Amino acid sequence: MEFITTNHMIEAVGWLAVLFKLATFSMNSMIWLRVLVILSSVCFVIYSALFQIWPLLAIEIILLSMNAYRLYELIALRRLVTHMTDDSEADFSAAMAYGKKREIQAGDVLFEKGDPVDSLYYIAEGLVEIEGQDVTVPAGNIFGEMAFFNSSAQRMATVHCVEDTVVYELNEKRFTRLQYEDPKFAMAVMRLVTKRLVANAAHTH
Repeated sequence: MEFITTNHMIEAVGWLAVLFKLATFSMNSMIWLRVLVILSSVCFVIYSALFQIWPLLAIEIILLSMNAYRLYELIALRRLVTHMTDDSEADFSAAMAYGKKREIQAGDVLFEKGDPVDSLYYIAEGLVEIEGQDVTVPAGNIFGEMAFFNSSAQRMATVHCVEDTVVYELNEKRFTRLQYEDPKFAMAVMRLVTKRLVANAAHTH
């Protein structure tokens, strides 16, 4: 009788794992989806270990590890978004690890109005000026990103270097990869784009 009861309990754990797995299909929140998948994997690990179903045990341990890591990433991103304020200083230095380094002399034009969009730039050293807008961009900032969010795919202004400048150039492929791999950078870019859009609208009106 005790043996039957124990087997029933183990089987109940297996059915609980199935229920958690089915519940994931009704989730709209990625965090709760990951939580349910993790709970399902934990139940399947217990179930397969007790019944010695080794292939199932192996795959569920792997899935448990992967989903636990993804859950950690989601929670970290949520904390980042929560703690970022308008007064916090944006950090774009991650672009140096992905971009192509270019050294440009003072007075040289980086790109002209109407040129096709191919890259955005992070300024490691120096200073650039956006012509016609009386705007200068110092080191530690990015520029040229607005074109990636513009359907015209053309530069909206000419940019030249006020002094000797070192930039890191990111094409669209590298920019997309950096946003995916570094959520902090992606959030900083979105905040910058929003601020510049608001500023441009205010200037227009």
